[in-house]
Amino acid sequence: MVATIRYEDIVKVPKALLHDHLDGGLRPATIVELAAEVGHELPTTDPDALGRWFVEAADSGSLERYLETFAHTVAVMQTAPALRRVARECALDLAADGVVYAEVRFAPEQHLEQDLSLDEVVEAVLAGFAEGTAQAVEAGLTIRVGTLLTAMRHAARSQEIAELAVRHRDAGVVGFDIAGAEAGFPPTRHLDAFEYLQRENFHFTIHAGEAFGLPSIWQAIQWCGADRLGHGVRIVDDIAPDGTLGRLAAYVRDKRIPLELCPSSNVQTGAVDSIADHPIGLLRDLRFRATVNTDNRLMSGTSMSREMSLLVETFGYGWRELQWFTINAMKSAFIPFDERLRIIDEVIKPAYAELLA
Repeated sequence: MVATIRYEDIVKVPKALLHDHLDGGLRPATIVELAAEVGHELPTTDPDALGRWFVEAADSGSLERYLETFAHTVAVMQTAPALRRVARECALDLAADGVVYAEVRFAPEQHLEQDLSLDEVVEAVLAGFAEGTAQAVEAGLTIRVGTLLTAMRHAARSQEIAELAVRHRDAGVVGFDIAGAEAGFPPTRHLDAFEYLQRENFHFTIHAGEAFGLPSIWQAIQWCGADRLGHGVRIVDDIAPDGTLGRLAAYVRDKRIPLELCPSSNVQTGAVDSIADHPIGLLRDLRFRATVNTDNRLMSGTSMSREMSLLVETFGYGWRELQWFTINAMKSAFIPFDERLRIIDEVIKPAYAELLA
């Protein structure tokens, strides 16, 4: 059966995406056009060459070097029209890739250089997602986009961003996140924000266990109360070679805490050596709540279909396994339970049932 799974078929099947950065998924041609408007200098103005540059520059094996590539994307996302365009194109690109539900995150504090307010930044992105979703529907595609607001873990605005997220919770913001370099910036620095979110009954995920190990995961869960783990790939450090789980790994599995795994990105940042070495196979076998994600589609030269295709090629997965990852993601989404269930029962399961038949 595995041999019959073609990339074109994976594109058509419904997918759910929980970990995707808005500023890490721009179209190269859009970057070139927006950079020309604002006078930002790029490594090259040829869209194809620029796309290759991003992947090569991010391929350093260092999370810090990987994050440096965002200087060029963030630079062209400083006006309301640019933010709307980028968000609109993001929704359209994901829909064209068969993604029926996506949570896309971005850090509002990084888009204030042209005097936009935090609220204006969020409103522009939400408007773009709404436009992209409507255009996708007109093209016969289906997608729902939820927005996560991210605070930068090296900065001191997490409480402000948490309040911003709650303020826009009924307009499309479904959760909160912290991101950036893990080492030296533990999630407990932002404890006030997480306690506020819990009091407001609001969802949040935390980048943890990517470049830094088990202490980051432990703090994210036990001190901060994260609903999900952004990456969480280093949980494998608490699993013995014979598959025996340590206390933390057992807790993560027992509590069904979702892992937002991003295979290609993890290879680029040096979290793992290769897709074949990625613990997603082990975590699936041990029945963790593992999900497949893109992280930054531009920097990794990837898509949800490509990530799934890599898993098919590497681990021999078939439609049953791809459905398992997809339903895991949809179960873990930050939208109401009845809405999650509707997408699972009316969109995902019927499509996979045809393939499995």
